[in-house]
Amino acid sequence: MADTHHDTEAVLRRLIEIVNNARTMPMSNTIRLTRDEVLELLEEALERLPEELKQARWMLKERQEFLAKTSRDGEDILEAARVRAERMVQRTEIVREAAHTAQRLVDEAREESSRLRLEAEDYCDQKLAAFEIVLERTQKTVAAGRERLRVIPMPADPGGAGLGLGEVAGAEPGMNEAEAAFFDQDRG
Repeated sequence: MADTHHDTEAVLRRLIEIVNNARTMPMSNTIRLTRDEVLELLEEALERLPEELKQARWMLKERQEFLAKTSRDGEDILEAARVRAERMVQRTEIVREAAHTAQRLVDEAREESSRLRLEAEDYCDQKLAAFEIVLERTQKTVAAGRERLRVIPMPADPGGAGLGLGEVAGAEPGMNEAEAAFFDQDRG
């Protein structure tokens, strides 16, 4: 399970590296990314996260089965103690000892069950916290990438022949800057 987590983290670190090393477009602060490569890495990370979540669910299911088995074992011990006690009714001391032993075993089983449940919950909590960190990093990386992809208006051409301040190549007259920036991103 830890290997899958490290693999997912490696994919996300590769994605961060691609965004950080992306070249800027000529005469602009806008970066150029290989869309297919970035999408492939994001899809790979998403495919790996559900596997990690499945493994966490499996751990929870296994914990539930163990708790149920421990409870059944405790009930079996109690039942065995009752049967034994009924056979030895004339021997009060033996009956008392059997009940005491059965109760002790049940108490120990309950304590063990409680301890294991808490350990399983701690383990799951740690895994979920790690997933949360990975998801937060992914979200920050995506937000930073999107921020870098925003169009920064080019300064006016000193010769007057180029685009004016706030104009975007391919934009139609009368468009506001947000519409023009969206239009320009579609051309890229």
